[in-house]
Amino acid sequence: MTPDLPPDAGRSWWLRDALAADPGEPAPPLAGDTEADVVILGGGFTGMWTALHLTDREPGLRIVLLEQDICGGGPSGRNGGFVNSWWSGVGELAERLGDEATRALCEAGTRAVAGIESFCAANDLDAWFTRAGDMGVVTNAANDGAWQDNVDSAARMGAGEQFRVLTAEEARSIADSPTFRGGVIDRDGATVQPARLARGMRRVLLERGVRIFEQSPVTRFGAGRPSTAETPGGSARAGAAVIALNAWASAWKRFRRTVMVRGSYIVLTAAVPDKLAEIGWTGEESIWDFRAALHYLRTTKDGRIAFGIGGMQPGLARTIGPAFAYDERSIRVGAEDLWRMFPTFRDVPLEAAWGGPIDVAGHHLPTVGRLETGDVHYAHGYTGNGVGPSHLVGEMLATRVLHAPDPALESLPIATLEPLRFPPEPIRSSGALIANTAIRHKDEAEDRGEDPNPLVEYVAKLPRRLGYNLGP
Repeated sequence: MTPDLPPDAGRSWWLRDALAADPGEPAPPLAGDTEADVVILGGGFTGMWTALHLTDREPGLRIVLLEQDICGGGPSGRNGGFVNSWWSGVGELAERLGDEATRALCEAGTRAVAGIESFCAANDLDAWFTRAGDMGVVTNAANDGAWQDNVDSAARMGAGEQFRVLTAEEARSIADSPTFRGGVIDRDGATVQPARLARGMRRVLLERGVRIFEQSPVTRFGAGRPSTAETPGGSARAGAAVIALNAWASAWKRFRRTVMVRGSYIVLTAAVPDKLAEIGWTGEESIWDFRAALHYLRTTKDGRIAFGIGGMQPGLARTIGPAFAYDERSIRVGAEDLWRMFPTFRDVPLEAAWGGPIDVAGHHLPTVGRLETGDVHYAHGYTGNGVGPSHLVGEMLATRVLHAPDPALESLPIATLEPLRFPPEPIRSSGALIANTAIRHKDEAEDRGEDPNPLVEYVAKLPRRLGYNLGP
């Protein structure tokens, strides 16, 4: 018998928990016209970290932040809560960028993780920040030893202590899954309750005098001096602007060819701390696997498993609509994969499921840029790893807005890389759907111990052959 899936609750469990703990001060929609020094489009991690870094440097700066929903209502309030740098991809990054640039990027990411931890402590923010390590595991024979390139690259850069390789027995001592064949621990890995972090950032911004307007979608934006953001209820004019829209940037003509949208989905079990103890997963480590259609999972303070799957696409997905938020097929895949990894949890009720779009960049790294017109800056393209890096990106955006760029930040690859362009429609959406489906089928065949269909394998690897860091 297949257990029932939980219904669509409209919000992630993270966000419902955060709002119940502290709904926060009201931030009504923008009504009328206003002026500011800086207007920020987007109330997620990137927009809010930018505002926080700006107020750190210039406390009196007049900042307006416009959010179409509520702060944390998008990916920032529904992701897995992994706070990582870029060490988990150090091998591939080194091959593309060279050792020196890669190490600088990874170390900057490490500092961002520490910066989030410090922010939570300094502002008495109960975001469940836990630095328990991050375990990448291999769950099928096709990926055996997949961590070795990362381990070798880190050692070559003088950072060999970053990783600890685990045998199958050692990996299963952390969380006893019959699928674990070995793994590697990244010492920097941490987790947060992402919506509690987002809502806490919102609280601090309001305390600092930042004017936040929620339920205020930007219907028209004019880049200039000043720039003007129009909403249904009014407008905000500012000398500088920051565009921090995540996947929604794909709707802008300027970014249509450099941002692709994929879905990411999470299922959450009931609270069963005793069953977690039975499998030994009591250390709060975060876990992910080396499949191309990535699984990412972690526990909660009250003893649940949050199990996520990335790389999903509900149909052609040419626009972001309701299907992205609760795609039953993707959620079913996530549930079945959870039960495969932890068979003893099949009789544990699933109490929540949610998902939504994420912003995907062709080179798997965020792009930080500036429009040609006006004093307008932007960032997007985290490709599923935005919680930690958004702190760094927000700092970079803040220094650019203040016309005081930090040379160390500006030398990082995310500041210098030109974004890769995806094919135009209708090729982009249909091609992505075909490739994503092939990637998932390839992973599933390998999970069963089978050789993938040759045509499926060819299509799954096609994005890499075309130069995109997507897929196997």
